[in-house]
Amino acid sequence: MPNLLHTGQVIIDLVMAVDKLPQTGGDVLAKSASFEAGGGFNVMAAAQRNGLPVVYLGRHGIGRFGDLAREAMQAEGIRIGIAQPAERDTGLCVAVTDESAERSFISYIGAEGELTANDLASVPVEAGDYVYVSGYSLLQVGKAQALVDWVLELPKGISVVFDPGPLVESPDEPLMQALLARIDIWTSNSVEVLRFTGASDIAQALDRLVDHLPAEVLMVVRDGPQGCWISQHGERQHVPGFKVTAVDSNGAGDAHAGVFVAGLAHGLSAVEAARRANAAAALAVTRWGPATSPGSAEVDALIREIDSV
Repeated sequence: MPNLLHTGQVIIDLVMAVDKLPQTGGDVLAKSASFEAGGGFNVMAAAQRNGLPVVYLGRHGIGRFGDLAREAMQAEGIRIGIAQPAERDTGLCVAVTDESAERSFISYIGAEGELTANDLASVPVEAGDYVYVSGYSLLQVGKAQALVDWVLELPKGISVVFDPGPLVESPDEPLMQALLARIDIWTSNSVEVLRFTGASDIAQALDRLVDHLPAEVLMVVRDGPQGCWISQHGERQHVPGFKVTAVDSNGAGDAHAGVFVAGLAHGLSAVEAARRANAAAALAVTRWGPATSPGSAEVDALIREIDSV
């Protein structure tokens, strides 16, 4: 069985639910608040819960938040690849969800924003493994260059999965251009891909994305409750979503990405993996919090329920 090696950032989310966000200078009372592991943890938990062994190939801190991050990963069975904590604490994200189920983030990066070539070399990567790269990592001056250099040296038998995230806005930066040439799987939501390509719709974005990526790349673009689009070798297909009542969209895209890669690792076709990922994301939005991906049994149950109707 291959592994998923996640090179992104595990941070701690302060998750709060409100009726609406306050105006500038205003104040509102939250209906709930809790500290939860988040960031890259969400993708890793989704993959691990769906049968894909995961290694966290990132830094974690020394302090209260670092302890919470390690405890959460250990509880999920995620292996921590870099054993030694950094000499600072893990970062924090304030994640606020309003009554529309949309979420807003304010993040502070800590120890997870640092990564060296020696750190990366300390964990073996084997043929068939998946290496997950987050666009957030390219914004971290303490890790971006070392990470891209390491990815470019990976053998071809290792699949590189890239998630641009909401802060990467164009393909023009030198590090981004270098990384794009090595990507095997692109996974993003529609807003991210439209911003990245400057396109007006998903179809146009997929057409433009081809110009920046290798010919064999598999592209997956999430389209909220509508499901997702997959595209490879010029062939494009819409995979419908599952109708649910959403309460919190936080972590749904991460659930989708983790379950999709897990499906591919188990030998499913891209369409089959995308359908499972859509089911996982649908279940995730019915739950509060960031790492709300279901396990494989729950995904199976939802698909059986829909197919039996």
